[in-house]
Amino acid sequence: MYSITEIFKIGPGPSSSHTFGPMKACEYMNEHYKADFFEVTLYGSLALTGKGHLTDYIIEKTLKAPCQIHFDLKTSCLHPNTMKIDAYYQQQKIGSHLFVSIGGGQIEIDGKKNKEKKEVYPHSTMDDIQKYCKSSHLRLNEYVNQFEGKEINEVMQNIFQAMMNSVSSGLQTTGLLPGKLKLERVSHALHQSALSCDDLTDQNALLLASYAYAASEQNASGNQVVTAPTMGSCGVIPALLYHYYFDLKYPKETLIEGLKVAGLIGLLIQENATISGAKAGCQAEIGAACAMGAAMIGYCQTQTNEQIECAAEMGLEHHLGLTCDPVGGYVMIPCIERNAVAAQRSIDCARLARYLRNVKRNRVSFDMVVQTMNLTGNKLPLELKESSLGGLAVVVK
Repeated sequence: MYSITEIFKIGPGPSSSHTFGPMKACEYMNEHYKADFFEVTLYGSLALTGKGHLTDYIIEKTLKAPCQIHFDLKTSCLHPNTMKIDAYYQQQKIGSHLFVSIGGGQIEIDGKKNKEKKEVYPHSTMDDIQKYCKSSHLRLNEYVNQFEGKEINEVMQNIFQAMMNSVSSGLQTTGLLPGKLKLERVSHALHQSALSCDDLTDQNALLLASYAYAASEQNASGNQVVTAPTMGSCGVIPALLYHYYFDLKYPKETLIEGLKVAGLIGLLIQENATISGAKAGCQAEIGAACAMGAAMIGYCQTQTNEQIECAAEMGLEHHLGLTCDPVGGYVMIPCIERNAVAAQRSIDCARLARYLRNVKRNRVSFDMVVQTMNLTGNKLPLELKESSLGGLAVVVK
């Protein structure tokens, strides 16, 4: 498996697969060709929801020459997030590449994985990692540190700060979100409601929700956020970090080690299934984020490796079958509220795993649930996988 830095990437919203990925594809073309014109063709989910996800905007903004964008709704591709870019100079084609945005801001070029990336981990399943950690007497964060090296600490510091910034900036911003839905930002008002709440349990729940709304509203506005593991799910982990750091006073060092464990969970999901909503529905985004968040909280509460796995397993298992049906093609309904709900469920899963694992052995492993999510995603119809052709996208007007 590759580094956990493949899971956490800082970039512009509103979509890691529809905005961040295409941006990287355009940067590749700029780097390799001195063109005076580009022709871009979007297929599948990129064509169906590209307008709402600002795909056309980021392409025009990133390419250093005039371009023409085609939305091809007829051609079938192996991956729903496929795009072709042709480069021209003086009306002669000088280059052409097929890009696939695989989720989390990562791309494949002409059917090949990025050869520049280095394999970091010798294991690719939770079962194998657990066996190795048991024999080596390692906690999961120590496993990450062993194979990533000291360089990972500075990277995680930057990721942590970027996540904090996405929440704090969102909390301070009011007004309408961009697009035809005319939705009001609510994170600031929700935060004020939380601060005036008398019940401590309700207050903590509302604070957490306001943080998830804040980061997600930043994402919906095209501002800088962190994939965790995607931009559609970018509110879950930042909300948890912000809440545990500022409200519950957990040490920053502890939270960053927990963030490493969250990254490992996301990496395993991507390696053995997918984190793309266009490929497997929102279970691959919000479900993955909930699993990552549950594992992170489990670590921060000094749970065992087995308890942490149990928390992550529940976080993903109970999002199985979750559809991706963005209204109007925008990463707003149901995406923003879904982040707030998943953040709360991460805490619930960590709490339950802490005590459940003491009274029973898990029959369902994390690896089993990842495999199940992949199988379930393959069975979901196109209409419910980031196409805006079904579900809430056709019911909500």
